[in-house]
Amino acid sequence: MATIVAFLLVLVFGSPIFVDWVNDNTRADTAGGLFLRTLAWPAWSFDADMPVRDVLAQDLKAILFIVFVALFVSLLAGAELSRARGTLADLFSGWGAVIFAAALAGFLTAFLSVQAGFYTALLWALSGAGYGLITGWIIALAQMGTRRP
Repeated sequence: MATIVAFLLVLVFGSPIFVDWVNDNTRADTAGGLFLRTLAWPAWSFDADMPVRDVLAQDLKAILFIVFVALFVSLLAGAELSRARGTLADLFSGWGAVIFAAALAGFLTAFLSVQAGFYTALLWALSGAGYGLITGWIIALAQMGTRRP
C-alpha cells in the first residue's frame, strides 16, 4: 500500500502541471509555499528545453524514489516485532523508509545531471530527505493501515 501511495504522490504532485502551478502561485518563504514546493520535489517531465541529462536525472529520481520506498518499507516491515505491528512502529518505520528512499534517490540521480558532482549529490540528497520528512507521514499512515501476515 505504501508503494501505491508513493506512486500516486509522485504522479499527481510531481506532474509538470502541478510543478508549474506551484512555482507560479506560491512563495518559498511561507509555510504553505514550502509544503507545496517540497511536495513537488520528485518532479518528472518531458521538457524539451532542458538538457537531456537533467530530464533523465529528474525522471529517474521519481522512479527510484518509488522503487526505494517499496524496498525499504518491505525491509523494515520484517524488522518490526510481531507484537508492535499496526502501532506507531509502522508509522515510524514507514516514515523513516520514505526519508531514506528520497535521500538515496536524490543522491544517486544527481550524478546524472549536468552539474554532476558530490556537492550536487549532497544537495539533492538533502532535498530528498526534506521531502521525506515533510510528506513521509502520508505514506507512513498508509503503511500503518496495511495488514501483514
